[in-house]
Amino acid sequence: QVQLVESGGGLVQPGGSLRLACVASGFRFSRYDIGWYRQVPGKERERIAFISDSGDRTTYADSVKGRFTISRENSKSISYLQMNSLKPEDTATYYCRVVIGVMTRWGQGTQVTVSS
Repeated sequence: QVQLVESGGGLVQPGGSLRLACVASGFRFSRYDIGWYRQVPGKERERIAFISDSGDRTTYADSVKGRFTISRENSKSISYLQMNSLKPEDTATYYCRVVIGVMTRWGQGTQVTVSS
C-alpha cells in the first residue's frame, strides 16, 4: 500500500527554521519524483518544491526560492524540506505528493505555524 507520512511541523518564530520529512512506503521510492505542497484554509493547494527521482533536478515556487531546500535520501525512502528564514505567511499545512501512473497519493499533512 502506497503511503506517505509527513512530520516535523510545529510552531516557530519568524526567522526560524524547520525541517519537514516525508517518509514513503509501499512503492519503489527511487523511481518517482516528489512534490511538496502547502495549503491555507480557503485557498488552493500550492506546489512549493519539486525533486526528481534521482534528486538531480529541483524546482521551487518564487515564494520560497532561496529559503527552502528540498532533498531526498532514496536509500531511506525519505524526502526532506528544509525551511529557513520562515515568515508568518509560510503558515500552512504542508504535504508531500507522489504520482504513480494514474494514481496520486498525498500524505496526511503537517502543520507549520510561524508566529511570535
